Amino acid sequence: MSAWVEHNLHSLRVAFKRLIDAPFASLFTVLVIAVALSLPAGLYLALANLQRLAGNVPTEAELSLFLKTEVGLEQARRLAAKLATRPEVRHVRLIDRDAALAQLAAAGLGEVAAALPANPLPHTLVVSARDPDPTSLERLREALARLPEVERVNLDTDWARRLAALLALGRDLVTLLAILLGLALAVITGNTIRLQIYAQRDEIEVARLIGATDRFIRRPFLYFGALQGLAGGLAAWLLLAVTALLLEDSVARLADSYGTTFRLTGLAAPEAAALLATSTLLGLAGAYFAVGYTLRGLDTPR
Repeated sequence: MSAWVEHNLHSLRVAFKRLIDAPFASLFTVLVIAVALSLPAGLYLALANLQRLAGNVPTEAELSLFLKTEVGLEQARRLAAKLATRPEVRHVRLIDRDAALAQLAAAGLGEVAAALPANPLPHTLVVSARDPDPTSLERLREALARLPEVERVNLDTDWARRLAALLALGRDLVTLLAILLGLALAVITGNTIRLQIYAQRDEIEVARLIGATDRFIRRPFLYFGALQGLAGGLAAWLLLAVTALLLEDSVARLADSYGTTFRLTGLAAPEAAALLATSTLLGLAGAYFAVGYTLRGLDTPR
């Protein structure tokens, strides 16, 4: 067991030495990996911030409850207070019939309102839902429509459906881009490893002649690929953090112009750990396949 640990530590040191012996080539490869990783990770962060923003914008999912004309103002107030206690309701706003008629007159229909013998408008409750999901909104609409005081419920879910569709499209794009760029990352790492193996072909053949196994030869290259992937993941995380820092003031000013506050969030600790683990595993996978393929090619006579 101690020999296995010692050999792995030796392979790790060899891989690290190879990484720092070619600083410019290693830096270029790490930057390419960082860009490849930061694109899907940046889209993921943008999608997460958009989802968070959707719950903070002033425009909420609202349902208009038109009460029956025989429902009085006090009864409408009691109903509003009762609905406000429901867990799926954010808040309830009462528009009494007199205020609604005044709004109608202020909209340029004063002569029409004055000619009416009586106020035909009902009391209205504007209910803001907590969950903007179209399915949840429709379920809430059906529940409110069954109330005995309610004549009709209006719900405009087009914007909610469009938002849900856009977020779903964003998630699909992030997944597809992550797969494509993950494959590109593995290819980049594998190509770097393949060039190293060909550069050390004579050394590898001598090691085989004195009894070195392919596993022994392969291990330093695997560590090299994993180190490259890890360094690329760290660079991608740093690139995302710097980007978020540069955009923070602009986003804050834009949110302030809409009367709200919003701050960009970066990768949380579990997300950053997942990014580093993914980059390391992709580098390791690219190195594994490249080493296996290239070593088999070395078996053919020159």
